[in-house]
Amino acid sequence: MIPNSIRSSIATTTIGLAILASQTFASSPSHPPGLKAVTLTHVRYRRGDNLGHFLAWVSLVPVFISLGGFVSHIAFRREIQTVFFALGLLVSQFLNELVKKSVKQSRPETCRALETCDSHGWPSSHSQYMFFFALYLTLLSLRHPRRRRGIASLMSPVFLLSWPSALLTMYSRVYLGYHTVSQVFAGAGLGLVVAAIWFWVVNSLLVDYFPAIEESVIGRWFYIKDSSHIPDVLKFEYDNARAARSRPAYKISKD
Repeated sequence: MIPNSIRSSIATTTIGLAILASQTFASSPSHPPGLKAVTLTHVRYRRGDNLGHFLAWVSLVPVFISLGGFVSHIAFRREIQTVFFALGLLVSQFLNELVKKSVKQSRPETCRALETCDSHGWPSSHSQYMFFFALYLTLLSLRHPRRRRGIASLMSPVFLLSWPSALLTMYSRVYLGYHTVSQVFAGAGLGLVVAAIWFWVVNSLLVDYFPAIEESVIGRWFYIKDSSHIPDVLKFEYDNARAARSRPAYKISKD
């Protein structure tokens, strides 16, 4: 049996520890109530705000394009145009950081709740990324020999996916409180300018070196190629795949 005095001491100690713990947690910094985050990259939106939840995922579109789009396309397709496209996006983001550090414009007041006040907001890197991507992809599709014309071109997947995504991403950064209106428009404008210049550099100056890259040791080793001169790549690959199947060298010997 435990004496009553010891029991009282244990109870008093337990209550004291509970009070101390509650005071410690109450005084420790925590996220403001009412905010919830998309855990993939911790983009925050107001709890219960369905539109904010949707726009939080929209704000992650640049991440999906970089990881799901460019990494997989470069790994499995080995296209020179795609490599320079991705390189242009990196150049654009590098310029974005230079401008931010030069201008040093603060983010909106909501940065305190979002814990982003330690970074600069002008111009928006998300807007710059998406508008660079949309314009470069559009120019690349219009450069294609079999491009659609007139209203039909506006109904192509390039226009129906890239530009609405760019506009939604720009809007999401303002709605979620990460940027001001001027910051997202500055990012969009800079992205368009850099995309136009980079497209001209690649497709007017560097394109002449594409055959040399294909024939280089590295190009042959990694099967790097340029298919931008082929009118219909999908049909070209389909026809060649069917033709290769009928060749004797393709058939597996049953001996």
